[in-house]
Amino acid sequence: MSEVKNADAITHELIAFRVGAQEFCVNIMAVCEIRGWTEATVLPQAPRYVRGVINLRGAVLPIVDFAMRLGLPSTEPTARHVVIVTQINHQQVGLLVDAVSDILTINDESIQPTPDIASELVKEFVQGLLPIDSRMISLISLANVLQTEEVLAA
Repeated sequence: MSEVKNADAITHELIAFRVGAQEFCVNIMAVCEIRGWTEATVLPQAPRYVRGVINLRGAVLPIVDFAMRLGLPSTEPTARHVVIVTQINHQQVGLLVDAVSDILTINDESIQPTPDIASELVKEFVQGLLPIDSRMISLISLANVLQTEEVLAA
């Protein structure tokens, strides 16, 4: 994680975003850029949650429908949706989300463990929860968004 050492605490900077009514966040150091939605070219035989690829300054960028990857209904992108270009397992991957909402600065003590009652799929992606005011934000482990063989195929 992006770490900033203050007097006694280590803080982390995260980018928060929305998918439907839920909020998630990722380490800001894994985010390369945030861009508007661009129609993707479909790839045959790709996993259902891979919407396709786009041309990002001459490079092929796979686009993952983040809602579908988490088992939520598919996103129908509009001009208001954004793509968070991230670095996952040594490759750039775009995450299609509804909107970016905040940049958060938190310390380790703010991160609560994922409840034991959560499904294995949830535990695979969510490395912790951040209760902030009346909100509950899931801290996502990007390393598990794509499985290694899927990253290599994209």
